[in-house]
Amino acid sequence: MDGFTFSVPIRVRFADTDAQGIAHNSAFLVWFEVARVEYLREFAGGYQALRDHGVEAIVLESFCRYRLPVRFDDELVVHTRCDGLRGARFRYEYAIVRGDETVADGRTEHACVDAVTLRPTRVPGWLADAIREAESA
Repeated sequence: MDGFTFSVPIRVRFADTDAQGIAHNSAFLVWFEVARVEYLREFAGGYQALRDHGVEAIVLESFCRYRLPVRFDDELVVHTRCDGLRGARFRYEYAIVRGDETVADGRTEHACVDAVTLRPTRVPGWLADAIREAESA
């Protein structure tokens, strides 16, 4: 998908669905997180690398626009990119597709904080460099 640097396949589990057999809205945020964690693993040594450097990346805001319903056993791909690096903040954007249909899109806003004090701290240079490199590929 144009403009996205990373993707991860997802299969809708039965547990992701509601009484109507449609994936529950909360599952989409979990799929965003799966993609985000895998993105960090691929490009920046994983989420644990942040923690090893004494930094946590907290979620400040989540937004998801649901375009089409998905059901148990649907095969999806979550496309992901990271941008908006500024000070302590950065943003992930997502597009979830089934075949050639976009079923949902959204974003999550994040901030780096010191793991002990939970006070905002700049995005570490090594992480900013890894993101810039991943997004320029």
